[in-house]
Amino acid sequence: MTGQILQTLESRFMTPGPEDDGSGFRHWRFAVDGQGIAWARLDKAGSSANTLDGEVLEEFSTILERLEADRPKGLVIRSAKPGGFCVGADIAQFREMDDPARVREEIDRGNAALDRLEKADFPTIAIIHGPCLGGGLELALACDYRIAIDGASFGFPEVMLGLHPGLGGSVRLTRLIDPTEAMTMMLTGKTAHTAKARKLGIVDAVTKERHVAAAVQAAVGGEVEKRSQDFRDAALNTLAGREIAARQMRAKTAKKAPPEHYPAPHRLIEIWRRHGGDRDEMREAEADSFAQLLTGETARNLIRVFFLRENLKGQAPDSSDVRRVHVVGAGTMGGDIAGLCAIKGLSVTLGDVDNRIIADAVKRCAAMAKAKHMKPAEVRAALDRLIPDPNGDGVAHADLVIEAGPEKAEIKEKIYGELEPRMKADAVLATNTSSLPLDRLAKSLDRPERFVGIHFFNPVAKMDLVEVVSHDGADGTALEQARGFLGRIGKLPAPVRTAPGFLVNRCLTPYLMEAIIMVDEGVKPETIDRAAERFGMPMGPIELADQVGLDIALSVADVLRERLDRPIPETPDWLRRKVDGGDLGRKSGRGFYEWKDGKADKDDDAPDPGEGMTDRLVMPMLDACATCLREGVVSDEDVLDGAMIFATGFAPFRGGPMHYARERGFGEVADALASLRDNHGDRFAPDSYWTERGD
Repeated sequence: MTGQILQTLESRFMTPGPEDDGSGFRHWRFAVDGQGIAWARLDKAGSSANTLDGEVLEEFSTILERLEADRPKGLVIRSAKPGGFCVGADIAQFREMDDPARVREEIDRGNAALDRLEKADFPTIAIIHGPCLGGGLELALACDYRIAIDGASFGFPEVMLGLHPGLGGSVRLTRLIDPTEAMTMMLTGKTAHTAKARKLGIVDAVTKERHVAAAVQAAVGGEVEKRSQDFRDAALNTLAGREIAARQMRAKTAKKAPPEHYPAPHRLIEIWRRHGGDRDEMREAEADSFAQLLTGETARNLIRVFFLRENLKGQAPDSSDVRRVHVVGAGTMGGDIAGLCAIKGLSVTLGDVDNRIIADAVKRCAAMAKAKHMKPAEVRAALDRLIPDPNGDGVAHADLVIEAGPEKAEIKEKIYGELEPRMKADAVLATNTSSLPLDRLAKSLDRPERFVGIHFFNPVAKMDLVEVVSHDGADGTALEQARGFLGRIGKLPAPVRTAPGFLVNRCLTPYLMEAIIMVDEGVKPETIDRAAERFGMPMGPIELADQVGLDIALSVADVLRERLDRPIPETPDWLRRKVDGGDLGRKSGRGFYEWKDGKADKDDDAPDPGEGMTDRLVMPMLDACATCLREGVVSDEDVLDGAMIFATGFAPFRGGPMHYARERGFGEVADALASLRDNHGDRFAPDSYWTERGD
């Protein structure tokens, strides 16, 4: 059935237009219709999505050469794939490039193809549906007209890979629309959906699929008005205008992407500032910079992070048989899990002992849906799929039952005793526990093999990573169903084995606790946070503890202290009193910091971090990562690195904690830990993993 649907969609996006002329292109379907209009439809071989590489662009150059010899009335470029126009360059090819000169050669070949398209002496039209990103957008910008099918999206996400556009995208976009808007798109990597793209002037018209033929005829006939910069846009692109705008851009960009860690956006600002008035100079500077960035450390590590994400995606099977979900516990975590499932198209029943808590969860689901830019009808449909179920009637029909009750084993075991007799024999029972051992919880069950951990992180809607926790009695099929479910709702499943704190909390807690000990020693919280931020963390450990909730952070620390052989520092009495008094962090408005309008109120004049402070924070985390690998809590370094990046925000440009340790040298990490042990105690004693795996 799925195959038939895809074939129907594919045929829909191949029309209107003539049949392929049998030219033998591998990645393009090419033909000329009865009106003399050429159609080049991109269909990247062996890929579910269109990407650009040297072979794709070489074939495209051959198409252009043919059309130059036999001039058509116009050329239409579109995708033959239902998923979208083109998601950009084939990132896999980047991993093989370590020579800037070779990169520059590839860039020059790509630019030659797009310049040829731009200079064609016949109308060129890009028909765009779905994502049009990176190199795909650069291809479209080289056309005379861009016509969007409603629902298309446009963007330059290269900055996420430590890069900026390399095929003339920065040149063409800053000369097509308001240059400050163009730069903002490239500096942030954010996408513009159809309406915004039309307003900005990226697209010349928006139409429906059934009207594509008429839109093409109008463009070929010159009846579609082409976007051009107005006087204000041109003024912003003068040297004086660029100088002023660049100053503002640098200051704003540096707050989120320090130049020493993320050079690409700062390079792009400087390229535009210096060369924005000369098209050829700017394109040369863009190409040179791209080649240098691609072979630099930041881009290499961020490209690694891209593949770490793909690796985690690959942990989920291609399909999922989970259609109905029942969630027990409608608090912050359970309610948001249920809401996300409903938004993603699953039928969800939500139970709790308090109907008011269920009602609050439904309201949060509506807010979550609106935050995802869903249309009113889509929001209503999602709410229709989220069914309040205080009596638990949905348990009997659910393929997956998720327990999100209080973090007390006896309460969870009581819930399981009520749930399990009502569940389908092949249903999976999952717990969202963040710290309780699954092997203990499983002992109370009649079917422990169908019991797994599915540990979400807060906030559910924003945190991509979810730990899928196994125990000795867990059935492989149940674990696969759990991973498939997470793939279905757009999460990244990280398979881990039950252990104190599992993986993420196990590795994060020593980092947070060391920061708390430093506060106890008299170091200002702002100073500690600054040390972590200079390493590349998106926020420091003190602010993170406030964000997580001091009560939760201390609870996890207490569990680990009780169950681990390695020493976990004792929580200072003053911090326990703070928690007991209701100062829990951001959620209560006060923790280590005062919180105003969702932001921590910090002292900007706090002293700078002292020498060695960063190592004192980061080394305990690295050592816990090594312990988890040695104990088999996680299967390999790639899964661990991906989990820590996508769950904790570990400095992405460093490629993950274990990748950073390898780059630094396992022996040097062990020496740094030994030095910290001599100065601060046995909690820094190096794990044997560093010497056993020091290859």
